[in-house]
Amino acid sequence: MNAATTPNPQGETSRTEPAEFVERAATTFGIPGVTVGVWADGRETFVSHGVTSLDNPLPVDEHTLFQVGSATKTFTAVALMRLVADGRIDLDAPVRRYVPELALADEEATNTITVMNLLNHTSGLGWNIVVDTGDGDDALAAFVAKMADLEVIGEPGARASYSQAAYNLLGRVLENVTGLTYEKAVSSLLLEPLGLANSFFGTAEVMTRRFAVGHNADEDGNLAVAKEWRLTRGNNPGGGLASSAADVLAWARFQLGDGLSGNGEQLLPAELLHRMRERTVELRGSNLGDGFGICWFLREVDGLRTIEHGGSANGQFVELLIAPERNFAVVAMSNAGPNGIPFNRAAVRWALEHYLGVVDKDPEPLPYDAARAREVVGAFHNDVMTLTVADDDAELTIAVAIKPEVRESADFEMPADYEPAALGLLPGDGDEFIVTAGGLRGQRGFFTRDASGSVVGIDLGGRIFHRVPSSSA
Repeated sequence: MNAATTPNPQGETSRTEPAEFVERAATTFGIPGVTVGVWADGRETFVSHGVTSLDNPLPVDEHTLFQVGSATKTFTAVALMRLVADGRIDLDAPVRRYVPELALADEEATNTITVMNLLNHTSGLGWNIVVDTGDGDDALAAFVAKMADLEVIGEPGARASYSQAAYNLLGRVLENVTGLTYEKAVSSLLLEPLGLANSFFGTAEVMTRRFAVGHNADEDGNLAVAKEWRLTRGNNPGGGLASSAADVLAWARFQLGDGLSGNGEQLLPAELLHRMRERTVELRGSNLGDGFGICWFLREVDGLRTIEHGGSANGQFVELLIAPERNFAVVAMSNAGPNGIPFNRAAVRWALEHYLGVVDKDPEPLPYDAARAREVVGAFHNDVMTLTVADDDAELTIAVAIKPEVRESADFEMPADYEPAALGLLPGDGDEFIVTAGGLRGQRGFFTRDASGSVVGIDLGGRIFHRVPSSSA
């Protein structure tokens, strides 16, 4: 393997090999266990470092199971597309055709949201509802029954706003159409025919294999094992899969092909698989992508078109990037917050430059401007989280926290909050920004304004947050 001039985790350049980079980056970011897999030049390369758990350490390798979080959505979407190919689901049909029991707070939205609106995050549904509907086979049905409590934040089809609840609802579509549980549907439609034998939804299957646990910083800044290992079963379609770097890279290779399984079975017509990479809606000011295809974030990196999806669980993180035109894919997994996301991003960037000569750089923020800073400070919220933008007369900062009432009402451990970190406004209209420090370093977003020019919202992570009135902030 040839060395190349590549960026290290702090943005400097050095000539390093994969194992050297991964070890150094994991140490720099303070991650107990990481694994990185690359498909390039027709072969796989895996590099791992560290341990599964600080309390009960075992070496991490490419077969170690991690929670892949929202990268699960790519499996949900492709499983559904298999039913589209069979004529059992129409992408443009109202979702209520397949989930007649659906009842939302907005009756018009209930009747008009389409399957495609759910797939490309244009449903107008809020992010999620925090509820544990149990581990029974009725978990998704019970989740959908509670969706009347979910905020409807916009008109279906009007704009993109990332929704976990939308994908949980798609899981119920799969159940109603196939007559199987969501987990069995995905297994029979995808996991089994693709030979992904190290990918599971159930804790019982995971616990007999080597798996990573998440870690979060405690009050003293020391990493502690996250006690809640998995999400609730009702969240499985949007983020419940546990998988290994080897299986996720095999999944990426399927995306790079023509819809064939390893034994030559046509799982999905090539035109439908490739259609998933075509832009269906634009994304503004996001590091995650320039638009959505069908599920996939679409982004152009230094002239290279990519499809991507990341995932976050409780102290576990994954990032998957695929470049179809170069037959290339990279997956990075890490098991600690808040620096799991920055580690994964650094690993993906390193692989892009090392193997393809493609440089992925963050835009440079503008110098601090007190007048512009005053326009954007405040609290912004969605159904689960609050973002707080503050100004200390020298720089802007942003903090991300789960609402106290949500955290208190949850009967399971929730991920840690993100402490205030520096934020810089970007050139242009002054409403786009980038986080320049902390666990969200490199994350981009934008502020939205009303007709009078007042800032009324903020987008971060593909999600919209509305300004909290000053009297209640």
